[in-house]
Amino acid sequence: MGKRGLTGASFSSVFEGAEERLVLCFELMKILEQKMMGSCLMLIFLCYMGQLITSDLVNMRLVDGHSRCAGRVEVLHRGQWGTVCDDFWDMADAAVVCRELDCGEPVDALGDAHFGPGSGPIWMSYVRCTGSESKLKNCGSGGWGKHYCGHNKDAGVICSGVKLVGGSRCSGRLEILHNQTWMSVCDAVFDQQDAEVVCRELDCGAPVQVLGAAAFDKGDAQMWTQEIQCRGNESQIHLCPTSPSHENNCSHNSDVGLVCAERVNVRLIGGHRHCAGRVEVLHRGQWGTVCDDSWDMADAAVVCRELDCGEPVDALSAAHFGSGSGRVWMSTLLCTGTESTLKNCGSSGWGKHYCDHSEDVGVICSGVRLVGDSRCSGRLEILHNQTWMSVCDAVFDQQDAEVVCRELDCGAPVQVLGAAAFEKGDAQMWTQEIQCRGNESQIRLCPTIHDIQCSQENSLGLICSDFETVRLVGGNSPCSGRVEVHHHGQWGTVCGNDWDETDAAVVCRELGCGEPLDALFAAHFGPGSGPIWMSYVDCSGSESTLKDCRTKGWGVHGGCYHHSDAGVICSGVRLVGGSRCSGRLEILHNQTWLSVCDAVFDQQDAEVVCRELDCGAPVQVLGAAAFDKGDAQMWTQEIQCRGNESQIHLCPTSPSHENNCSHDSDVGLICTDRVNVRLVGGHSRCAGRVEVLHRGQWGTVCDDGWDMTDAAVVCRELDCGEPVDAQFGRGSGPIWMSTLLCTGTESTLKNCGSSGWGKHGCDHNKDVGVICSGVRLVGGSHCSGRLEILHNQTWMSVCDAVFDQQDAEVVCRELDCGAPVQVLGAAAFGKGDTQMWTQEIQCRGNESFIRLCPTSHDIQCSQENNVGLICSDFETVRLVGGNSPCSGRVEVHHDGQWGTVCGWNWDMADAAVVCREMGCGDPLEAWNRASFGQGSGPVLSQVACIGSESTLKNCRSSGWDVHYCNHQYDAGVICSGTINYGRFTRLSDGPHLCSGRLEILHNQTWMSVCDAVFDQQDADVVCKSLDCGAPVQVLGAAAFGKGDTQMWTQEIQCRGYESHIQNCPSSASNNINCTHDNHLGLICSGYTDLRLVNSSDSCSGRVELQFLSKWGTACDACWDMRAASVLCGQLNCGIAVSVVGSDWFGEGSGEIWADVFD
Repeated sequence: MGKRGLTGASFSSVFEGAEERLVLCFELMKILEQKMMGSCLMLIFLCYMGQLITSDLVNMRLVDGHSRCAGRVEVLHRGQWGTVCDDFWDMADAAVVCRELDCGEPVDALGDAHFGPGSGPIWMSYVRCTGSESKLKNCGSGGWGKHYCGHNKDAGVICSGVKLVGGSRCSGRLEILHNQTWMSVCDAVFDQQDAEVVCRELDCGAPVQVLGAAAFDKGDAQMWTQEIQCRGNESQIHLCPTSPSHENNCSHNSDVGLVCAERVNVRLIGGHRHCAGRVEVLHRGQWGTVCDDSWDMADAAVVCRELDCGEPVDALSAAHFGSGSGRVWMSTLLCTGTESTLKNCGSSGWGKHYCDHSEDVGVICSGVRLVGDSRCSGRLEILHNQTWMSVCDAVFDQQDAEVVCRELDCGAPVQVLGAAAFEKGDAQMWTQEIQCRGNESQIRLCPTIHDIQCSQENSLGLICSDFETVRLVGGNSPCSGRVEVHHHGQWGTVCGNDWDETDAAVVCRELGCGEPLDALFAAHFGPGSGPIWMSYVDCSGSESTLKDCRTKGWGVHGGCYHHSDAGVICSGVRLVGGSRCSGRLEILHNQTWLSVCDAVFDQQDAEVVCRELDCGAPVQVLGAAAFDKGDAQMWTQEIQCRGNESQIHLCPTSPSHENNCSHDSDVGLICTDRVNVRLVGGHSRCAGRVEVLHRGQWGTVCDDGWDMTDAAVVCRELDCGEPVDAQFGRGSGPIWMSTLLCTGTESTLKNCGSSGWGKHGCDHNKDVGVICSGVRLVGGSHCSGRLEILHNQTWMSVCDAVFDQQDAEVVCRELDCGAPVQVLGAAAFGKGDTQMWTQEIQCRGNESFIRLCPTSHDIQCSQENNVGLICSDFETVRLVGGNSPCSGRVEVHHDGQWGTVCGWNWDMADAAVVCREMGCGDPLEAWNRASFGQGSGPVLSQVACIGSESTLKNCRSSGWDVHYCNHQYDAGVICSGTINYGRFTRLSDGPHLCSGRLEILHNQTWMSVCDAVFDQQDADVVCKSLDCGAPVQVLGAAAFGKGDTQMWTQEIQCRGYESHIQNCPSSASNNINCTHDNHLGLICSGYTDLRLVNSSDSCSGRVELQFLSKWGTACDACWDMRAASVLCGQLNCGIAVSVVGSDWFGEGSGEIWADVFD
């Protein structure tokens, strides 16, 4: 077999530690020893790590543990195994590792080199998995090779090799992982001591019941029939000895099931009951505490829910329930509030903290709840001995209700209801007489006496007033003022650090005060007193109460003082039933919304309302319930505004003579919907420096963090199409906004997150600008559709008689869509419903924007003649310097110039977007140090993709040339796939991948090509775009079979030098009767010869291919069994058995063909 014959020793070295692989290898050795009696090819394919695999490259392993599902975490990157630093390593990260390795659930996430220090590079640090990723490489991190760790901090994982299926987490049919296969367990080989181990391994407490006879249904896995002989004290089932079972005929009718007690992993200590106290967590068999850094109500809610203790009343810090002892297990908790257990919340990692026990956290959960209506009304249930019980109406009175409403933070009781007013519950009944005095803080503190007879028919209901926990103080209305929060029985303020309109919106909504007009700080309404309860508030905007927003923790404010107290101005008016700036008028009075009688409201009043709503000037005041009748009470006092007031509540009122006003007279109002953003200094209203109106004054926006997502919000708000790009000189006045964090879905720039109004570290040299496109294509894709032009703030369809090829050149360029492919008339993309543009457009073709082209006389035109346009969808990203189209330095087309991407923080999420945009499959590598050579031109820096973007340009970044990065850090990518099929053409049903029936992708549909519309020059382009060399033969008459796709019958008119077929012009063909009998076939040169070398026969050896007269080898990472099967067939060597890499048959020379096969 040559110098690397397949001996047992060589197999052992390659397949070390994998029994199933050794079995396969020795079977292959026996086949080879028979000297391949037929002509079967023996290509043995190993990935470059030296492990036999099928289709998925193994990127992860656990080393030095007791099984393949426990050990030090090691990641394969750039062909080298390296470790993971334990900074912020937690159970969410461990869960991804266990799932990636098909090892069940995580038992422990370990640090400090628990499984011994590794060697080589430390590839990952600050790993930030959400827990849903399929691979650890897809998690956020500090970047490849970026860390501040030594191998003494290598991360480890213990995964469970058992799982319970078909029940709950702690009950179900038992399955054991063996040789990477999950197996059901026969009930005859499993007993109580084995169950002790399984329940312990799953962190599920003690076994409750071992069930046979497929109690949790029959599985479809293989059967485990060896006798398991645990002593009961093992930590994992794989540590138990086994022996052959006498029961060899076990079937799925005998699948064993198991019910465990579902052990509690969190407890509350030092309180008056089991639902209040210091939080302690069980980890590695030891109880420990939680540090109060960033501890808040969202974290407390998880604890209360996990313990079935109702809602959190308080999230306490500073060892409120006394200092604990032992380990401080968790710190810097980041619960979303939806987790089922505190262990699943993000944290700084087990045992990682800068705390002592003086900072232990506590929780008070409510032992009462109201079920069936709202948080503050419903059927009353009390928690007793860990069981929720309905309360009999005969044992509960008004004083008891005072206590319950207070405990739930729901104000005063409104009504106590009997006779199951909120329906009968299914809980047990509480029948002891409750004798509260009314001043207790919790119902459990009230004495009780004798029982009475009672049934579910007598379940008690309660309605509380829903006590406010937030108020506005010091303003000139109930809807403006300093924000104060009620906590721990005391009102306190909110620090203005990072306070913005998103936070203000939650306050206004909680108070029923409409929309926020301003988010103020620096004690605008005067400094408060008492505690500063909240700081660094971070609301998403969807919260129902300010208390639900993330903060630094109650009373943790980092040196904030009352001169920084936050304030809010909310609008005390709203327009209902129309849009934000039109509808039926309602006014907030004494916390009640009132409809307004049309007889008491005039034009001057309307001026004030439209101004207060930030909606410009009034257009029309409408009476007679023009926006339908409301169901609110009526406001009938005469409103007497002068017209210059800032809010309606500042206008004087007087009793109206019209006292009989009804909802038939509800007043309606239409305002102009005032613009809050403008573009200044450009050539049109859709280009220029961004300026924002705030507090009646226009100011600019700082470019810190400014990107295309932010620009898109501006363009959409101004109805100016898509953002193109730009900068426009210095502004003046205040710099209102900085560090914008738009998601891209906001309706106005004001709704984007930011550092706060007027908070920045900029001058006007950093003012941002935007160019929005005044054209758009509708009804097709981003680069095809009916053409519409923005004129005088109105979108207009374009008449096909006024638009030609030179005009199309400009439009496609403006939209960053490459060259025009086809100009279509006769409403090819449907008739629009807009006005028609009928002036002759006279572009020369080299203009950058359509608005720069001159126009001339009008012609008559209708919607039947709407012009449509197909552009080539010009690539905005490319890979340069690699050895395939799917690897190389990342370059982005910007402002007519190619530039590179800075590799700082470049990671697999960013690489995934590039690979998908290029049609190149999944990312294999994300490189950050000019691994493909240094580029030139501008640099895009601090790219931060979430991974779901369709193009790299949509990812967040710090912008072009806003960096301290040079080309020695240029980012690169290696993607898993190739683009031999291209994104626009493919060859189907041929003998190899460079021959077959031609199909073209058009409007996301693959279409076969009629042989009458295609010639040799077209073939030149197709073969070149497929990386298949030159055309050998163009074949008609369905030479490669009839396809089942639609037919492409337009004449293709390539000149032969285009890079892709979609860049070629086309025209309508006279041949409209083309059928599937006329499918076009094409043979490209591809590789012209192939051979297997450096072996004892012609059907095994190193693969070498001749491509364009040059011999080279094939990259092992780009091959699979499908490619090997094609090669075996072409060499008349039968079928492929397997494939090897890693220079198995010696290292070749010359070119390395990375993508001959796809």
